[in-house]
Amino acid sequence: MATYAFTTHWYLDAPIDRVWGVLHDWQQWPRWWPQVQQVTAHHLDGLDGLGGVRRFIWATPLGYQLRLDLTTTRLEEPHWMEGTAVGDLEGVGCWHLQADGEGTAVTYTWKVRTNKRWMNLLAPLARPLFAWNHDLVMRSGYNGLVRHLQAQEQREVSI
Repeated sequence: MATYAFTTHWYLDAPIDRVWGVLHDWQQWPRWWPQVQQVTAHHLDGLDGLGGVRRFIWATPLGYQLRLDLTTTRLEEPHWMEGTAVGDLEGVGCWHLQADGEGTAVTYTWKVRTNKRWMNLLAPLARPLFAWNHDLVMRSGYNGLVRHLQAQEQREVSI
């Protein structure tokens, strides 16, 4: 299996509690993150979602889908969300949020290995393409989140 480690940094011009609220509401990701095709809850534990399992279906810019079941392993509102993934990718993803002035600095780390046979076969040559693909997905998520937060802000102040 091929392994990958990605780190993404975002800065959002919104308070940490608002950013946390949107990121923690996984069911709504398809509304603002274009590559997230579907999120379904498979098992929910606790009031905060710790231990919950959600199935994500992602569409990638390269034209293939990824299916993963993500189990929430750490929640420390409003700073940390972490989960373990199994499925087409297997590993750990972690969101770290930090207040930065009136905005929020977000760091996402994603350490995974591929379970799809064709991805493992192509990894020696396609690794840069897979990294590019990941970067595009994250950039699209950032842009969608910025638009979503701005739309929330406009609704909140409208009369």
